[in-house]
Amino acid sequence: MAENCECPPEGGTTTREPATAGSSLACPACAQSGKTIDTLTLKAMLVHSLTELREVDYRFCRTSECSVVYYSADGEQQFLERDLRETVHNKHPDDDGVFVCYCFRHTPQSIKRELAETGRSTVVASITAGIQAGQCACDIRNPQGDCCLGNVHAVVERAVVVDSASLRSTAS
Repeated sequence: MAENCECPPEGGTTTREPATAGSSLACPACAQSGKTIDTLTLKAMLVHSLTELREVDYRFCRTSECSVVYYSADGEQQFLERDLRETVHNKHPDDDGVFVCYCFRHTPQSIKRELAETGRSTVVASITAGIQAGQCACDIRNPQGDCCLGNVHAVVERAVVVDSASLRSTAS
């Protein structure tokens, strides 16, 4: 586990630091505010030579409709998903095959399968146990640079709603 992993045992996603003066919060492609990302995360994710990185702050664009994943706060650099080692859940929230948890390799599909087979999901408890055991590295393995549990909770909630609706329609 990385020393600076900030996954709290109770989960959720957090932003850690404010933008520095003179930097842009907005993604140059979609104009939505991005999240400051640790350079270590960017280094871990990029498939390019790290010599391309500069001494500037970088931000993460969460917007699913936007092709930009990371951008420099000065607006000079943009990195798209094709520039990364991982497919980004935030860019494909409805894709069942994209990891929602990068440390323990959970996908929406695996969450839905467990729910269909057992009637419940243990994924949050499983990830929380891994966090408490010091086994997570969300700061470098998750493209958003922090804990995945906020995203995992959202996937579980959507899966429960879909599963409940499908059970009601089969019972009719």
